[in-house]
Amino acid sequence: MKGIWIELSRRVVRLPNNIVNGRLYCSPPSSSSSSLPPNNKLFVAGLSWSVDEKSLSDAFSSFGQVTEVRIMYDKETGRSRGFGFVYFSKDEEASSAKDSMDGKAFLGRPLRVSFALEKVRGAPVVVPRLTGTGNADRKTR
Repeated sequence: MKGIWIELSRRVVRLPNNIVNGRLYCSPPSSSSSSLPPNNKLFVAGLSWSVDEKSLSDAFSSFGQVTEVRIMYDKETGRSRGFGFVYFSKDEEASSAKDSMDGKAFLGRPLRVSFALEKVRGAPVVVPRLTGTGNADRKTR
């Protein structure tokens, strides 16, 4: 049985294989350098506040047909949250765009591009709790 072993304050805890960088995945990620299987949806982070859907679409359209662009905005201020999603018509186009645009400067800021995870509605969110660690000698009132 494979897993990640972590030692925390004289206690060894084994985490399941599907926890990577503190995130729980329903299936283990692939061992490729992208760490996620290719799909036609890219997660793009590091966006300048001045980026809009058209400029982001134009930046990625040289790699293939961009079918949709979504930038996430703050509900209260209306300002960009600095990330968004770019959808391509084909997985190969998205893969090419990811490889080419990851780390490239766009409007003065380096982009971080990866394949997007599909959001599963209604699925439980599992946050591992590590009991018996830290503050062991703290007195309760």
